Amino acid sequence: MALLKVLEHPDKRLRNKAVPVTNFGAELQAILNDMFETLYKEDGVGLAATQVNIHQRIIVIDVSDDRKSPFCVINPEIIAREGKQYEYEGCISFPGVYDKVERAGKIRLRAQDQQGQFFELDADALLATCLQHEMDHLDGILFVDHLSRLRRDRLLRKLEKSRKQTA
Repeated sequence: MALLKVLEHPDKRLRNKAVPVTNFGAELQAILNDMFETLYKEDGVGLAATQVNIHQRIIVIDVSDDRKSPFCVINPEIIAREGKQYEYEGCISFPGVYDKVERAGKIRLRAQDQQGQFFELDADALLATCLQHEMDHLDGILFVDHLSRLRRDRLLRKLEKSRKQTA
């Protein structure tokens, strides 16, 4: 296993659209292992492959408190949405910045597991937020894109100021 370099805003590669996974062999398993190692090192709850410069439709997630419930979704698609929720979101590609984002309150997801088997999953609360956030990454959409121009500009200034202070 190896730690992967996380792309940070304003890296243009974060805007790349991911392509579907077609090979469910050892290479995919190695990518998943590296992504989980990176997710835990970064203390995140979700990580999309595009964030580590792998432009395939792969997401790893662990929203558990004890960090012992990892799972992956490959080639995910949302097949149903219900309600709304407004939660503070952060992103390891935007270190140290958070803002409230509107998302569907409940979703039904169709995806494949690491062996390529299809499954469906109902999610709400943090898991629904996380899945929607990471799926956006796969389409080149960033959480700040859901904010008003004023809020987005404020967050990006805060991020730039933070970077200057740590440089």
